[in-house]
Amino acid sequence: MTDLETLLNGLKAAAEVTRLRLLALFTKAELTVTEVTQIMRQSQPRISRHLKLLCDAGLIERAKEGAWVFYRLAEGGGGRELAQKLSEVFPRDDAILRRDLERLDEVRRLRHEEAQSYFAANAAEWDRIRALHVEEEKVERVVLDFVGPDAIGSYLDLGTGTGRILELVAPQAARAVGVDVNNEMLGIARARIEQAGLMHAQVRRADLFQLPFADDSFSVITLHQVLHYLEDPSAAVAEAARVLQPGGKVVIVDFAPHQLEFLRDEHQHRRLGFADREVAQWCRAAGLSLSSTRALPPDNENGLTVVVWLAVLPALPQRRHKPAEAA
Repeated sequence: MTDLETLLNGLKAAAEVTRLRLLALFTKAELTVTEVTQIMRQSQPRISRHLKLLCDAGLIERAKEGAWVFYRLAEGGGGRELAQKLSEVFPRDDAILRRDLERLDEVRRLRHEEAQSYFAANAAEWDRIRALHVEEEKVERVVLDFVGPDAIGSYLDLGTGTGRILELVAPQAARAVGVDVNNEMLGIARARIEQAGLMHAQVRRADLFQLPFADDSFSVITLHQVLHYLEDPSAAVAEAARVLQPGGKVVIVDFAPHQLEFLRDEHQHRRLGFADREVAQWCRAAGLSLSSTRALPPDNENGLTVVVWLAVLPALPQRRHKPAEAA
């Protein structure tokens, strides 16, 4: 519920044509200052001043990704509620707003083309790794089976990469967030969810060992082909457990133990797969209960087995460890 002071401050901040136009854009996408200036045809200092006023009023927020800063609707609170209410009364036939949205579509098109260029440049190596294990469609079916058919209140994809798993699960969620530390991957993921029309989903740059979320924030969390890149996978599982709501689920996808050293030498794999007992131990240390495991053998005899693990946090957890303790 929005209190009167928040409502008044928000209305004051929004009561200007440029800032109303900005809110209309941020209900559709998250954007950099440069992209906003391209869309609105105004100078960067002017745009930055308007963005600061909207941030100060809690209507939008800024998120730094390397050298870039993205702006978007506030993730929660009265400011977001007010911004969404205002968006409902924007005149859809207004010529200025319509032109802004047309330019936004052009920005999105350019993002998509950049993402496709990156895929094309790296397709050969990705296809080489894909050929080593079962088809991704089979893995995705198991992920959705473990997530379950019910609606999800809040969903988090850790190490979201290209955003494929975020795109897969987000339609079931009221709120969906993907995090990664790689700016190129975030660009691809952002383009993917925009192409899919998932306006309730977002991606952001974050360290999965120190997530910028409060305890008990998400009801479902996925870690898809992430843990084998990490020095300390157990700490990542513990941090996932910290932000998981009691009764929530963590779905982990990774490789079973293997001996393909070239993945370590050429593709930065720190670990060559994980045994069930190892994953179970991490889950126990984090207060999770490993409830289901499904192994998917490769399509060829020399390939990799993909394993999907489902862990749940008891509704009344007896022990919750912080990442430092688990590590």
